[in-house]
Amino acid sequence: MALLESDVPIREVVTTDPERAKALENDVRAKILDMLAEEEMTIEEIHEELQRRDEDKAETTVRHHVNVLKDAGMVEIARLEEAGGGTRKYYKSNTRVFSYDLPENSEETLAGAQTAATEELESLVETLYAEHGDEIEAVAREMKPCKYCETQHYEEFIVRELLNRALLELGESGVLDDVFAASDRLSSE
Repeated sequence: MALLESDVPIREVVTTDPERAKALENDVRAKILDMLAEEEMTIEEIHEELQRRDEDKAETTVRHHVNVLKDAGMVEIARLEEAGGGTRKYYKSNTRVFSYDLPENSEETLAGAQTAATEELESLVETLYAEHGDEIEAVAREMKPCKYCETQHYEEFIVRELLNRALLELGESGVLDDVFAASDRLSSE
């Protein structure tokens, strides 16, 4: 007889590859990604900003963390400058990490928005699959096989990636900022 039996629903999904997941297992790297998403910085500037954020790391350690992120494809060299007989490298993140905890009552507060989003996304995913299902399935078949996974998981991963990338494009183009600003203006009136 079971001492406890509970239906545990999936509440969160993280879509990433193993190399990126490993790169993010250190919280300092997440901070570095956050800093480099805002502006390009040198190792020295990253080191100084981390110290300002109460992270006392040696500059060589900072360089190591940046290299791990670079090797994982999350940080790139944005610019090179000549400096005193050497080369100064400026790094920039090409990846945005959102690592926040929602308030306890958020599920209840956002229930209506969740329902609306689910309904809209259901329609969007159906349309996306009807119009681009062949391409999605083709990419899923090319993904590295896993003896425990079904192709359906790959297809779900691809759809999640497409939605994430679409949201990223809306954020980078300023559309999300415009929507949030318009909403802020309406609520302050």
